Amino acid sequence: MWQTIKNAFSDKGIRSRIFATFGILLAFRIGCWIPLPGISVDFYSTQFGGGEGTNNQIFQLLSMMSGGSMQYLTLFSLGILPFINSFIIMQLLTLIIPPLERLSKQGDEGRQKITIITRFVAIGLAVVQAIGIVVAYKDYLDPMFGEAKGWLTALMLIALLVAGSTIVMWLGERITELGIGNGTSLIIFSGILSSFGLALVNTIPQIQSDVTKIWNLIGYIIIVLLLFAFIVFVDGGERRIKVNYAKQVKGNKMYGGQSTFIPIKVNSSGVMPIIFASSFMTIPLMIFQFAGTDSQHYYNYLTFCYPGTTGSNWQWVGWVFYYLVMLGLIIFFAYFYAQIQFNPQDVARNLQQYGGTIQGIRGGKPTSDYLAKINNRIVLFGALFLGFIAIIPAALFQLIGADLGINNAISSTGMLIAVSVALEFNKQLEGQIMMKHYKGFLK
Repeated sequence: MWQTIKNAFSDKGIRSRIFATFGILLAFRIGCWIPLPGISVDFYSTQFGGGEGTNNQIFQLLSMMSGGSMQYLTLFSLGILPFINSFIIMQLLTLIIPPLERLSKQGDEGRQKITIITRFVAIGLAVVQAIGIVVAYKDYLDPMFGEAKGWLTALMLIALLVAGSTIVMWLGERITELGIGNGTSLIIFSGILSSFGLALVNTIPQIQSDVTKIWNLIGYIIIVLLLFAFIVFVDGGERRIKVNYAKQVKGNKMYGGQSTFIPIKVNSSGVMPIIFASSFMTIPLMIFQFAGTDSQHYYNYLTFCYPGTTGSNWQWVGWVFYYLVMLGLIIFFAYFYAQIQFNPQDVARNLQQYGGTIQGIRGGKPTSDYLAKINNRIVLFGALFLGFIAIIPAALFQLIGADLGINNAISSTGMLIAVSVALEFNKQLEGQIMMKHYKGFLK
C-alpha cells in the first residue's frame, strides 16, 4: 500500500487528482461546521449533551455518518444519505419497472438519464427528511421573524438543509469526476473517521479526571483494530470455481483449451444487508419518537427492547429478541441482495455458449444448480459474518466504551464501509498507476 502511495505521488497527473480529492473533502468538512440559524441551544444539550434525550439513537447514527454535522445541526447535516437512499431505491425499481430496466441497458446515455432521476429523487428525500427534523424538534426553533411567524424559520431551515444535501451530492460527483475513487463513498468514509476522531478527542478530559479510564480507551481501540483486521481478512475471501474451456477450431485457428475460474466473494453483498436491517429495526423507534419522546410507549420500548438502555432487570430478554430479529433480517437481505448480483442460470448459459465446463458437472441445468448450491452456502457464511459484525461489536463497545461515552463512536456498519472504501481507493490508485505505465509503453 505504501509503495502504491509513493508511486502515485511521483506522477504529476495522479498527484493532481489526489490533491483534488482531498481539497473537495476539505470543503465538505468545512461545511460540516457551518451552523444553521434558528435553532435553540437547548437542542444540543438535550439531544447530545448527556440528558434524557441522549437515547436518541437515530440522531446519533445520522451524526456518525455525516461526520458530526447532525450533532450540531450544520449546513451539511443531511449529508449524502438522501442520495444513497435514492440510489438504493432506483436500483430496486430498475429490477421491477420495465422502462427503467430498458434505460439501464441503453449504455452511457441510459445511465445518465437514470442518474438525473436519482438526483431528483434524492432532493425529494432530502425535503422529506428536513421536514421530519424540523417537525420533530419544532419546540427548539427560535422564531427569528417573530412569534407569529415561526413557520418562516421552519421553512428557512428546511431550505438550508435541502441545499446543503444537494451541495454534498454535487461535491461527491466532482470527486468521482476530478479525483480518485467514488465520491459518495469517500464522503461517507471521511464522515465516519472524523466522528470517530472527535469521539476519541472528547475522552481526554474524562481521562484527565480519572486516569484509570485510559484502560477502557486502550481496550476499545484494540477491539476496533482487531475487528478492522477481521473485516479485511473476510472481505478478501472468495471461492474460486475452476472452469475448463474445450478446444475449438474456427477456420485456421484453434481457440480454447484454457482454464480459468469463477470468483464468488464471501461477502459479495457488502454492507447493504446491515443497512437494510438497521433501517427496519429503527422504524418502531422512529414511530414512537414522532408520537412523543415523553410517552410511556416510547419509554417502554427503550427500556425493554432497545439495546444500550437500562431500567429493568428483564431487559436482557428484549435485547436478545432484538438481536435475533436483527440477525434474521440480515440473513434475509443477504440472500435477497445475492439473488440480484449473481444469477446461476445466466452464468451456466454463458459457460455452455462458450464451451466452458466445471469439472465433474454437466453443462446446462446441473451447472446452474451446482453454482446455486455453492452460492447459497457462501451467502449463508457471509450473512453470519455480517450478523457477527453487527451484534457482537455493539455489545463489546457498550461494555467497554459506555463509561467514556464512546460506545457509539463507530458502528459495525461504519467499520465495514471504512474498510470497503479504503480497499477500493487503493485499487483505484493501482489502476491509475497501471494505466499510466501502459500509456508510456504505447508511446
